[in-house]
Amino acid sequence: MKNSLSYKGFSARVEFDADDNIFFGRVLGVEDIIGFHGETVKELTEDFHNAINHYL
Repeated sequence: MKNSLSYKGFSARVEFDADDNIFFGRVLGVEDIIGFHGETVKELTEDFHNAINHYL
């Protein structure tokens, strides 16, 4: 998996927290803090898409 995601023109940085066994990310280039997370890559991607759709 890459350490970034893109959706609808927004990019996000993704990291993995080994202590909590979870992926988490933050959208880049916006003033608001837009975070998302998931236990799997699929959950992470879905939560990222939901976060962007909610932001818009």
